[in-house]
Amino acid sequence: MANTPRTPLKREQIARRIAQDFADGAIVNLGIGMPTLAANYIPAGREILFHSENGLLGFGPAPEKGKEDPNLVNAGKEFVTMLPGGCFFHQADSFSMTRGKHVDVAVLGGMQVNPRGDLANWKIKGAELGSIGGAMDIARGAKQVFVAMTHTTNKGEPKIVNELTYPITALKCVTRIYTDIAVIDVGPNGLVLREVAPGYSAADVQAVTEPKLTYEKEPAVIAI
Repeated sequence: MANTPRTPLKREQIARRIAQDFADGAIVNLGIGMPTLAANYIPAGREILFHSENGLLGFGPAPEKGKEDPNLVNAGKEFVTMLPGGCFFHQADSFSMTRGKHVDVAVLGGMQVNPRGDLANWKIKGAELGSIGGAMDIARGAKQVFVAMTHTTNKGEPKIVNELTYPITALKCVTRIYTDIAVIDVGPNGLVLREVAPGYSAADVQAVTEPKLTYEKEPAVIAI
């Protein structure tokens, strides 16, 4: 690994890595932004039912350019396709699915995560802009929460922190974190480093992570 150049993952590569962890037949909610890209990278032979809080279940990847249907959009107002068997319903029914623990996995963006799995993802501290939307319901209602984000801010500050300093979305909800340099599990005893981007070592990831990371052996390299 020492001779391999450090290669942070691009947004599409993070999304592809996340999609590898969806179980066949899972109901998955994709948050606005990077998480929506995961719908484009489902492994062959695997069926995933994508859920959107604006009332969709069973949508597929983005349509080809020029074939967009203005009536088919996800919660981020991005065009999607519908797969055979997909359905539409009222937004209230959609949130009932989430609140009733019928969503297996939610993939959300993140601004900060701490070792307990607390999540902040809707507003930067002190900023006037920001809207909670449905993130609180989704973060608390999904059986698992995957967070997709860059490992640090554009100023190089850690996003995986000892304590949240941004407004909280939900407490003890995150199960796994996917960043441009690592895959990290949130376990009962803290954060467990599972995989690293090409060229990175566990020490490299720890250097830009506030909490202590644990691992049993040198983490695997993320397959991209």
